[in-house]
Amino acid sequence: MGIKAYRPTSPARRFYTVNKLRLKKGRPEKSLTMSQKKSGGRNNMGRITARHRGGGHRKILRIVDFRRNKDNITAVVKAVEYDPNRSALLALLCYADGEKRYILCPEGLQVGDTVVSGENAPIKLGNCLPLNNIPLGVTIHNIELSPTKGAELVRSAGLSSQILAKEGNYAHIKLPSGEIRLVDLRCRATIGSVSNPLHSSVSEGKAGRARHKGRRPHVRGVAMNPVDHPLGGGEGRSHGGRQPASPWGWLTKGKKTRKVSKASKKFVVKRRK
Repeated sequence: MGIKAYRPTSPARRFYTVNKLRLKKGRPEKSLTMSQKKSGGRNNMGRITARHRGGGHRKILRIVDFRRNKDNITAVVKAVEYDPNRSALLALLCYADGEKRYILCPEGLQVGDTVVSGENAPIKLGNCLPLNNIPLGVTIHNIELSPTKGAELVRSAGLSSQILAKEGNYAHIKLPSGEIRLVDLRCRATIGSVSNPLHSSVSEGKAGRARHKGRRPHVRGVAMNPVDHPLGGGEGRSHGGRQPASPWGWLTKGKKTRKVSKASKKFVVKRRK
């Protein structure tokens, strides 16, 4: 339905927007849920390893089928549901043999539609099949990196990829970041793009909305004392006087932190930058 903005009846309401979606109301499918523990950003020693985390609303974990390995059995979409653990929506499938599973809902998939997975599945929205059987230029998402391992790429709201070429045992796939990567032709992908493309357009509007998600306040380093942060202290307002750094002196802006193994690098045809 689109983004809804509210009348500015209070300072918090002035910039508050929500994404109005027609979703199933009520609790999720009980057989496909499990409890989820919170750590508050602490490890097994009780020490904070991820700062500014804690509190927030309780979330029930939905078990999502990323493998799509129930081949040649038709499934009907019973409901499209919200999932608090991800930006995309979920579709509840009911297979012909009675089994139910959650999958990432593609954009445009509606209640009552039928989907199927397998090598002989038609090129239709929501169907899952190996890259070898998908024509060039078709929009795909939910892509595996290793056969039968389960989808790892292109799973966030509104994202999609394309197959540019096929060479030998690999497909050239253009990812949303601009990176072009080689993926084994035996790996599976789902036809279409991920649902909820307006997710990034929503304005939280107030601090309380971040607290509901378990995000605690983040204090700037320049506002602290020298004993607490390398950028702290100074007479009056300061700019830190050095490169932006963490409380322990690690450079935080511009320093590359991505760890890509040599085994993985050889599959990258074109980098993001």
